[in-house]
Amino acid sequence: MNAAERAAPLVAVTGGTGFLGSHTVAALVAAGARVRLLVRDPARVAPALDPLGVDPDAVRPVVGDVTDEAAVSRLCEGVGAAVHLGSVYSFDRRRRADIARTNVLGTETVLRAAVRSGAGTVVHVSTVGALIPSTEPELHADSAVGRPAEPYLASKAACERVARLLQREGAPVRIAYPPALLGPHDPRLGDQTGRLRDALRGLMPLWPTGGFPLGDVRDTAAVLAGLAAGPASDTPARIFTPGRYLATADYLAALRSATGRALPAARLPGRAMLPAARFADAVQRWWPWHIPAEYGAAYTCVHAVPVAAAATAGRPAPRPVEETIADTVHWMYGAGMVTKRQAGVASERNTV
Repeated sequence: MNAAERAAPLVAVTGGTGFLGSHTVAALVAAGARVRLLVRDPARVAPALDPLGVDPDAVRPVVGDVTDEAAVSRLCEGVGAAVHLGSVYSFDRRRRADIARTNVLGTETVLRAAVRSGAGTVVHVSTVGALIPSTEPELHADSAVGRPAEPYLASKAACERVARLLQREGAPVRIAYPPALLGPHDPRLGDQTGRLRDALRGLMPLWPTGGFPLGDVRDTAAVLAGLAAGPASDTPARIFTPGRYLATADYLAALRSATGRALPAARLPGRAMLPAARFADAVQRWWPWHIPAEYGAAYTCVHAVPVAAAATAGRPAPRPVEETIADTVHWMYGAGMVTKRQAGVASERNTV
């Protein structure tokens, strides 16, 4: 290791081969950091990071799981900052065992190890969904933790309680709340990207009323890299990353605009759709193929509320939704995930 490498800040990252994780690693490396990356399978590192142009010499993998105390201790030893992104993000009923095993125990293991290591900043990546249902019309940094009746969101609410407890104990923990995210280069075709592909394929003719927060993965990655770059005392304890609340009608309108396609779809009252979505969720337990009608997605649309403007005042605005969707669709077309017809005019974009 040369002198410049020794001078570069060292950041521990979990979940760095996932969608937001890989973009965050790219943003950290672009900012001059070295990254120590916890991975269960080192073979996933290159496919996740190479498309983003990440210098492989700036990333060092540590093999292990977020629930493995020994591996997490090795990950955090001597780092200046830690960013915890490692969790199972899915509304798919078939992944409930993974969610129950990984999310809460993993969060407690990683955050406490990072605090013990003396890291100056420990970033816990939560989700806006951890704060719903809410009794307030808008969310802000002091909003109460939600008690959602959906397994993934419930796990993230439990993780949120762990992070807030550490904050009350005086630990340098910062909590970031991303919205649902889209953008190019999703290594594993995650939940939100998969739902967009289903819509392009005509598999989602019915949508609930209501809405959800949506942002661009690149915007959120830049914020997370910024949080990790300095001492916790210089940053807010809780921060919403760039995004905007979209009614499902607005989401569909943006998708039609980005692709130039009609994409016919009907919208039904969200609460009326919940029983059918719950039934589909029960069927998914034994049905071998993924059913697009996920209870968690419908539940989110029913209960999500906007983030208060004051909670994001003075911070960079999110990029236009149509741009994010068009870049995502263009990338999916280039990756062979959708046809030219399904991508529409987004297939002709010059850059992503």
